[in-house]
Amino acid sequence: MDNSARQDFSASVLEFRLPDLGEGLADAELVAWEVAVGDTVELNQAIAEVETAKAVVSLPSPFAGRVVELLARPGDTVAVGAPLIRVEQAARPEETTRETGRASVLVGYGPEEEATSRRRPPSEQHRVSPPAEADTELREPERPGKALGETRPAATPAARKLARELGIDLWFIAGSGPGGAVTLDDVRGAVPVSQPRPVGPADAPAGTALPSAREERTPISGIRKRTAAAMTNSARTIPQAGAFVTVDCTASMELLDHLRSTKPFAGLTLTPLPLVAKATLAALADPPGMNVFWDEASGEIVTKHYVNLGIAVATERGLLVPNIKEAQTSSLRDLTREIGWLAETARAGRATPADLRGGTFTITNVGVFGVDAGFPLVNPGESAILCLGSISKRPWVVRDEIAVRWVTTLGVSFDHRVIDGELAARFLTTTAGFLEDPLTLLSRV
Repeated sequence: MDNSARQDFSASVLEFRLPDLGEGLADAELVAWEVAVGDTVELNQAIAEVETAKAVVSLPSPFAGRVVELLARPGDTVAVGAPLIRVEQAARPEETTRETGRASVLVGYGPEEEATSRRRPPSEQHRVSPPAEADTELREPERPGKALGETRPAATPAARKLARELGIDLWFIAGSGPGGAVTLDDVRGAVPVSQPRPVGPADAPAGTALPSAREERTPISGIRKRTAAAMTNSARTIPQAGAFVTVDCTASMELLDHLRSTKPFAGLTLTPLPLVAKATLAALADPPGMNVFWDEASGEIVTKHYVNLGIAVATERGLLVPNIKEAQTSSLRDLTREIGWLAETARAGRATPADLRGGTFTITNVGVFGVDAGFPLVNPGESAILCLGSISKRPWVVRDEIAVRWVTTLGVSFDHRVIDGELAARFLTTTAGFLEDPLTLLSRV
């Protein structure tokens, strides 16, 4: 397009609505704005951070232009499809996209080729150690896990055609069609608007009552709010039972001491948790039946032949449960690297929604806090969770004599609708057996 054609095209005000981030949630909380009214933004420039599904996601601008209006305040809960920001754009949308040569992509989402370039398969040559401590605030650790590339957004052919003509990125439109597909009306609703809606100053502080000298009130929001909703749903909808077993894991602790000095584990922090995870994965395969899900809506029991192993991580912002995709294929070394990477990423606030969704079975380690045992609630969407207690030296009877041994307590909480007590007990004793005699895991390491 020549310069005269550019000049003939008058400036337009474009409205960016909160996109569907792919987690099946209806809203997100605005954490912070990265821009202010009057700022000039570029395509793909980070404009805001939102929190959803226990992750903070950076939203890039799908437009280039000048910020006209901010339509939400930090702390506000914004519905998917609701307007967030208005940008005055002087160039045609299709020109902006063509000149930059790339589309706007959310952190943790986007075209498959871009996602897979960041997250390579778990092979020796592709796995990269997390960055040095001095770099943790400057760049995101390269993930040593499986590729998590996303496919293109679902949309009707007519909607896709109109979006191309208007230069609108379908990733930023909340679909109202079957399965969340973007429809023609959805695309039409995303075209430039001419009249701004009256909204109060975006940077005005929300009115909050000052705490008294005797008590303090904190709004329930963010991770705490979502965790509370998930746990309330778990307790309300899943009839849960539990079982415990105490284990002599001296042989496992001796094996870990030996492995730490071997070349394959050089530079890795090998704790008991990866070995417990390996034992758990082996026990999930024999006997089968624990890696299932009670689908109330369809009236079906879903048996999963893969394990997305969730690892509960305590962070400053609350409890996060990222999961290792296809963990049943991972070696002990793979699990050591993955668990370390997930914990670091979650604590740094860089876990993506893709890291946090899709779990099938979870391990929580209360032993790191010096707790002997626990009875955790089952995560919604799963049917069981294993609890690892503290591993400490205790008196233990060995061949009718008292000896000092490394001992721990394992507990399992399970959905009693789909898992019977006998099955849960067999799973627990099988896991304990692997920890008592870890050499039986050698063929799986």
